[in-house]
Amino acid sequence: MEHYEEIHGREHDSALTVNKGIDQPPVVSPYFKKVRRHRLSTDDYMKGILEGNITILSQAITLVESLLPEHYAQAQEIIERCLPHSGKSVRIGITGVPGAGKSTFIEAIGDMVTRLGHKLSVLAIDPSSERSKGSILGDKTRMETLVHNPGVFIRPSPSAGSLGGVARKTRESIILCEAAGFDVIFIETVGVGQSETAVHSMVDMFLLLQIAGAGDELQGIKRGIMEMADMIAINKADSGNRERAEVARSHFANALNLFPMPDSGWRPRVYTCSAVEKNGLPEIWNGIEDFLKFTRNNGYYLRNRNRQAKYWMYETINEALRENFYRNETIASQIETYEKMVLDDRKSSFVAARELLNRYFDSIGK
Repeated sequence: MEHYEEIHGREHDSALTVNKGIDQPPVVSPYFKKVRRHRLSTDDYMKGILEGNITILSQAITLVESLLPEHYAQAQEIIERCLPHSGKSVRIGITGVPGAGKSTFIEAIGDMVTRLGHKLSVLAIDPSSERSKGSILGDKTRMETLVHNPGVFIRPSPSAGSLGGVARKTRESIILCEAAGFDVIFIETVGVGQSETAVHSMVDMFLLLQIAGAGDELQGIKRGIMEMADMIAINKADSGNRERAEVARSHFANALNLFPMPDSGWRPRVYTCSAVEKNGLPEIWNGIEDFLKFTRNNGYYLRNRNRQAKYWMYETINEALRENFYRNETIASQIETYEKMVLDDRKSSFVAARELLNRYFDSIGK
């Protein structure tokens, strides 16, 4: 036993001894200093926007899109101060079925528009995952040429499951882009679906992009989308697909003639084009200019913008009331209880909603 203790009792003689080793360097460099980002003043934002500074414009739009309450007041002040400098652009909504080549089309026609001397802003509503709430925001990746064009500003916005909210932010972004000197604004939607109604309520013209040879084209489109369209372009009318594109064009033109005359008084036209081969794009742009000239002359252009301004006033009120309701402390503390009662069939959905609303009105009336 004494011999065991003599051999194993001393730490330096044990085979199990772990040497201390060398000191590991810190994960973060000790020379790194966290720089607190200086928040710009409203005057700084306004100066940068009116000078057409893309970096400042991007920061201002980020401020507008922010959900933080401390950013709201400054964002609204910037929007108010940009309003007198806005309203001078052409706002064009672009939608289409998945695979119609929206990004390729926007890149091709956008490059042509800038060569005509225009400044272009592309605002793209990007779909967000319902599970992760994440968004790819890939338009800048897809539009490789356009993103390097100095006369173009591309801004994707995640829909984040709240289309109404992002639509209102997009409309506010339009005002900032117009104040920065962009005279042509494209608003690209996530695809054929509910987003079209929101985008239609903020643009001067609505362009529907289609492709030929993808089955029964007319059956694949909702009638509501067709009725909203001021122009239809059959994309991918490439060398081997031109004949089918022309057949699709005649089908769409015939279908449009069956619809009632739109409020604008303009019968929508159908064009064919190839965004890859750059065919048919000048004709589409000329058609857009014809539509804008026609609607300005008959007064629809101004009536439409006035109607949109009124619509967004009410939409903003509805959204503000909704947010205020769910942020209310009384509602936040009781809504899960009411939800459980509804699921357990102890209260109907309508009774639960009415009681919650009454509690909300009681709480704000105190």
